[in-house]
Formats: sequence, C-alpha cells, structure tokens
Amino acid sequence: MAPRHRPGNRRPLGRLANGVLLAVVVAVLVSCSDGGSTPGAAGTSSAVSSTARASVTPSPTSAAEVASSEAVAAYLGMWRATAVASHTSDWQSPELSRYASGAALQVITGTLYADRFNKVVSRGQSVNQPTVTSADPPAAPTTVLLADCGDDSGWQKYHADPGQPDDGQLVAGSSGGRRQITAEVRLHQDGAWRVTRFAVGSVGSC
Repeated sequence: MAPRHRPGNRRPLGRLANGVLLAVVVAVLVSCSDGGSTPGAAGTSSAVSSTARASVTPSPTSAAEVASSEAVAAYLGMWRATAVASHTSDWQSPELSRYASGAALQVITGTLYADRFNKVVSRGQSVNQPTVTSADPPAAPTTVLLADCGDDSGWQKYHADPGQPDDGQLVAGSSGGRRQITAEVRLHQDGAWRVTRFAVGSVGSC
C-alpha cells in the first residue's frame, strides 16, 4: 500500500506548480540539399538540371524531453523499489535512495520502518501512469513536476507475526484504490534524477 502523504511533514506539493510553465517542445528541422547535375548529350547545347530534395529530419532530442523522460523513469523506479522493499518492510533498502531523496525518502523509509516495527509486510505493487505537468527551466530543466492517478488496490498490507492468530491476514483498513498523486523530481549533483517530494490523495481522488 502506498505511503501516505502526511500534511504536517511538508508543504502540499500542489503549491509548487503555480506559475511554472510546461515546456516540452519537439522541433523538426527541414533541410534541403542539391542533387548532382547531368550534362547534356554530346553535340548539343549543354543543359544542366538539378533536383532540390527536401528532407524532414527530427532534431536531436531536446533537453526538456530528456529531462521529462528521466524524471518519469525515476518516479516509476521509486514506486517499484518501494514495493519490493515493502515485501519485507526493508526500510534500509539501498534502492530507495537511488530513486528518492529529501522528504520523499523520509516518508517512504518512515512508513517501512513503522511496518517493520508493527510486524506488517505488503504484497503486490501499485500501478502508476504519470504525466509531466511542467519542466523548469525550459531550456535545461532541473525540476520536473508530475501528475499521476496511481492504483494501489493490488498492493496490500498483511500481518506478519508468526504464532499470532492474525498472521497472514489483511491489515484492517488497508484496501486501496485509485489515488491522485503529485510529485516533484529534481536533477541532483551526481547527475541522477530523484523524487524529492510527493503527495498522495485519498482513495477515489482520481
């Protein structure tokens, strides 16, 4: 089950999107090249014909496209790593810091630590389909904001306390569903993109 956003720990992410422009631009370069010339037949006046060929060639992938793609990959990687770690409530999994940092990492590790303490593990994983809502600054983005309608109905928490009557049973109130998620992903000094904060809505919010 996805870690829940706790308002008391940080600002709602939605405030960060105000005034930020979406800048994902696909450019197409049209270039023209001259074909070779054909001399006229011998004994006649020389005639030269040339054929101008226009070719449409996509420009190299823009910085905004690269940033958006890598930010989405980091976001999806964070949820995959969290799901794997949740199967044993491994709050110290090194994969978590590969995709998340700051407040996002604190929420994830804090939730997994609490699960370990309470002898709870999760099964399954969430389904996420993020979209880019902004990339800033446009020319060379270092911050990308994402919106997602995540579905954690297949990612549930279970009691894992051998010898207890409820061992293996679903934790009460852990049923999931579709939730609105917003996330901030930043480029770090080591060149990696990581989710720095996210906010998860209640079931049915999207």
